[in-house]
Amino acid sequence: MTGYGSANRSEGGKRYSVEIKSLNSKFLDLTLRIPRACSEFEGEFRGLITEKLERGKVSLTIETATDDANSSQYAINKPLFSTYFAEFKALADATGVSADAEIFKMAMNAPDVQQTVAKESLDPEEKESLIKLISEACEKCDHFRKSEGAVLENKLKGYVDGIYSGLDAIARLDPQRIDKIRTKLKSSISEWFGQADYDHNRLEQEMIFYIERLDIQEELVRLRTHLDYFLSNMNASKASGRKLAFISQEIGREINTIGSKASDAAIQTHVVVMKEELEKIKEQLNNIL
Repeated sequence: MTGYGSANRSEGGKRYSVEIKSLNSKFLDLTLRIPRACSEFEGEFRGLITEKLERGKVSLTIETATDDANSSQYAINKPLFSTYFAEFKALADATGVSADAEIFKMAMNAPDVQQTVAKESLDPEEKESLIKLISEACEKCDHFRKSEGAVLENKLKGYVDGIYSGLDAIARLDPQRIDKIRTKLKSSISEWFGQADYDHNRLEQEMIFYIERLDIQEELVRLRTHLDYFLSNMNASKASGRKLAFISQEIGREINTIGSKASDAAIQTHVVVMKEELEKIKEQLNNIL
């Protein structure tokens, strides 16, 4: 599910910023963009995010800065500066040019003179601050997800209600369908056999067997059970996206069976609508944990 969360803190002349973004994905795909000093704690950061967010294409960005002008994070390579300055000065003297201020600027901007010294590791206090910020950002991201989930829940309930409506309509049409089948069979028998002698008991047994093959009552009952189970799992406290996907497959199986066994134009109309609603459900399930 999509989500976003960020957290910031300033303490002891240092500033920390944590940002977490999440996109839809069936599995957890975690990308970390962190300072070099945080590298040794990458596994711990990954474990924390995995525990809290579980699934999604998640990216974590950590940025640190300092307000201390005397911080050792910035340094000038004085020997290298002196070497550049001396070389530029010798060239200027050889050509009769006197521009010490310009030579100074050139030497300062020469490669590797100004250096940023990366901190090798975090202090224990810095690590704890970052863990708290990551937890805070995860909570905000999860809250974002829950807000989106509430919208998805209403959509899914609407799609399920659409299937319920089709199911109720088919249940009302089914007795009429059976009567049509019986009437058609009796008419066909009269046309085929006329007054000819035949085994009425055997023919009746065959008719019952034929009608049983077209019976959809079991499928209607199972479909309603699957729909009820789907809604109950939507309210589960634990992640149920994969379980809902499995139930949706069972719902599809019953709808297809009803359509193939019914052989009735009016019922087929409702079957098509139910299939459309089910496809909408499957599409939205890709966004659910």
